[in-house]
Amino acid sequence: MTRSVFRFLSRQPDPVEIANATHLLRLPKTSDYRQWYRLRNESRTFLEPWEPTWRADEMTESAFRARVIRNEQEFASGQAVPLFIISRPDDQLIGGLTIGYIRRGAAQCCMIGYWMGERFAGRGHMAQAVKLAIPYIFSSLQLHRIEAACIPENHRSIRLLEKAGFQREGYLREYLKINGQWRDHLMFSLLSQDGMQHKNSSD
Repeated sequence: MTRSVFRFLSRQPDPVEIANATHLLRLPKTSDYRQWYRLRNESRTFLEPWEPTWRADEMTESAFRARVIRNEQEFASGQAVPLFIISRPDDQLIGGLTIGYIRRGAAQCCMIGYWMGERFAGRGHMAQAVKLAIPYIFSSLQLHRIEAACIPENHRSIRLLEKAGFQREGYLREYLKINGQWRDHLMFSLLSQDGMQHKNSSD
């Protein structure tokens, strides 16, 4: 039995902790439910315009536990790395960042998506999270390309991606069903060499 299959069956994926002095990215745990519920519930109006429609049981503890199990399975099988963003040193959950749709073979690519609690938005937290995730994607996961798609009206997300060195590639018609409607998206990408060049220019 391979190590990855063992992790999948045991639902005990290797810990992922990507951190600097102020932020920590780690896999969700079932014990995060109370913080997650409070943050998502108070931020609902803020988040809904940019996310798929919330299910009727979206905020229940059972749905959260199922989500954590699914996250562990996706991580163990190499499909995704779903991460919570934790503010240090108070150990407070402030948002999430998912490295998803990981493709190997000829592609060596992934897509990132993210969300931030309303009271923490606009303070540079997501910029720090993305800055932490990029080296992990290129070095630890050894991927070549990161993609990100956002609704054209989401100017905050566009500025974030551009500041991180992502380049706009195209316009995708009715790409994702967001808040009950098929929405056009802008596609951005960052290549491994772009990330290195952007890091050097930012240092």
